[in-house]
Amino acid sequence: MTHDVETSAGRDFCAELMDMDDSFGIKSAFQIIPEGRYSVTQSLLDCMRARGFELNVHDLNHDGHPMDSRKGFLRRGNQNNRFARSFGALAFRSTMRYRNIDWYGALDFLHDLSVPNVAHLDPQRGGCCTVFPFFNGSTLELPVTMTQDYSLFHILKNYAINLWKEQASLIREKHGLMHMIIHPDYIMDRAARRVYRELLGCLSELRARREVWTALPREVAEWWRLRDALRLINDRGFWRIEGQGKERARIAYATVVGEKLSYEFDPCA
Repeated sequence: MTHDVETSAGRDFCAELMDMDDSFGIKSAFQIIPEGRYSVTQSLLDCMRARGFELNVHDLNHDGHPMDSRKGFLRRGNQNNRFARSFGALAFRSTMRYRNIDWYGALDFLHDLSVPNVAHLDPQRGGCCTVFPFFNGSTLELPVTMTQDYSLFHILKNYAINLWKEQASLIREKHGLMHMIIHPDYIMDRAARRVYRELLGCLSELRARREVWTALPREVAEWWRLRDALRLINDRGFWRIEGQGKERARIAYATVVGEKLSYEFDPCA
């Protein structure tokens, strides 16, 4: 769960939004605009960190022009890197998810939250077409895989969680990443808060049934990097996993059953 803070009103609503998330036992990541839109106080940053929420950089000033030129992107990148160090942030999200991943090597972030899997309702169309994290050089991309609240409420005019539930079901069938953007700016009214609370309730029920892992982006990124470093070794006809964190991994064998893949865990692993 990620929250992009776009206005001073949204900033002022963050404490109540953290309360809502906490009431369902779900920690989230807040993406803060460092300059131009609103003042960012040290007390706000300290409060988010102290409460166990993640803090990331939401581009420089949200002016809608992060990708106008490579020269401009590099200049902004240096400033974003400076704010990352100041915030203690590990992740970056671009303005309105504008992106050119060939330029992202200029950013000093361990993971990026800007790339959608599909983007037919976004200013920049296209997407990565996957619900799994992937590496772009040394940067780990955590794709946004579910419809944003703004698109649901203000483009589709839909104040229900049916679409989110359908997307979540499809992603869970693939054991993928359910990555959402909920803006504090767009859920302040009563109807939007009701829908968001209903969504949090559904996610907490899935977690209670051990069907999902509700994690911060940094936790997902840490696991994916650990997973990437593991190695599958054939030892005299028997497979085993080697590497740091191998106790968290299992070997599974895949077979095609009808039109779907079926997995069977290795009982000896």
